[in-house]
Amino acid sequence: MKIAVDGMGGDYAPQAIVEGAVLAAQEHNADIILVGDEARLARELDRLQAHHLPITICHATEVVHMDEAPGMALRKKRFSSIRVAIELVRREEAQAVVSAGNTGAALAATTMILKPLTGIDRPAIATLLPTQKGFTILLDVGANVDCRATQLFQFGIMGHVFAKYVFGKPSPSVGLLAIGEEDTKGNDVTKEAFLMLKQSHLNFIGNVEGKHFFRGVADVVVCDGFIGNIALKMCEGLAEMYGQSLKTGLTNTPWRRLAAVLMRPALNDIRKRVDASEYGGAPLLGINGTCIIGHGSSTPKAVKNAIHMAQRFVEERVSQRIQEDIERNGDIQEAGATRRRKIWRHIRNHMSFRGERTHEDDDTENDADSHPPRVPTL
Repeated sequence: MKIAVDGMGGDYAPQAIVEGAVLAAQEHNADIILVGDEARLARELDRLQAHHLPITICHATEVVHMDEAPGMALRKKRFSSIRVAIELVRREEAQAVVSAGNTGAALAATTMILKPLTGIDRPAIATLLPTQKGFTILLDVGANVDCRATQLFQFGIMGHVFAKYVFGKPSPSVGLLAIGEEDTKGNDVTKEAFLMLKQSHLNFIGNVEGKHFFRGVADVVVCDGFIGNIALKMCEGLAEMYGQSLKTGLTNTPWRRLAAVLMRPALNDIRKRVDASEYGGAPLLGINGTCIIGHGSSTPKAVKNAIHMAQRFVEERVSQRIQEDIERNGDIQEAGATRRRKIWRHIRNHMSFRGERTHEDDDTENDADSHPPRVPTL
């Protein structure tokens, strides 16, 4: 198994990336291909005295910077480190790719080069968030701003496979993020997704309210990328605010500083539970291959854990299992597509009766659920 690592992606590249790759090779026996500026990557390996490890370098002449527009960067920089790394997976010279660089570029390049799995409309980014019972997988967190019910249903299957095979949960519970626990709560999309998930083989527990999320009521929580990304960023901001407030409150008097010393073991345990570097990165689910997207500020520890997560994905054949589960539930998706065709037929007939035209193409009625995957941008 070879893992292609974008050596130039991230705020602290290439130093942090190379250090993380070295840790992964030492601790997890990872076979790594570092992609990027060969001279700079080689200097980092020399500094770390790591040439004896199973790490090779694949030269890439360009870098997609964090502030660049993903679509424009991919068109202009065909030899960027992230694109070259993904091409290695497409040619089966590597089995997975890890990048802490421009998230939009990684997402767009992976979707364009590796393609979504058959039956998957759009890939989704999943992330792990700490809860009272451990952690919960939340998806999508930014790849798809607008989603149809079928796509939310597919996200549920992806999250189920992720939790079951990567984290060993025999029957992971799946919930749908909504504005209330009742079946009737939510918009038309979430109501339809609720019905589809309820008919599936998943352990679907129904709607999950935001206030219940951190109680760990579900192993997997599904939402569209717009809501998911807002929820994720709010959690990050809340954790930062709480940490700063705690630090200020425990250091503003001598007695409190003494109390902080006594509380240090408990505080370290809490810090470890909410530390994103413990999880490594966010997998892009639903593609023909394995892609782990790290945070731009990834530390060597985060890079190491992201590489280890990529190894787990390959070992457990996550993409193949998602494909199998999608096919297993194909009749549910087809029923959803049939309902949408009937709705479109009703709308078109109504508009025709009024002498008006819809903005949809003539083939919308027959192909309402088979739009080609849109290259996403973040």
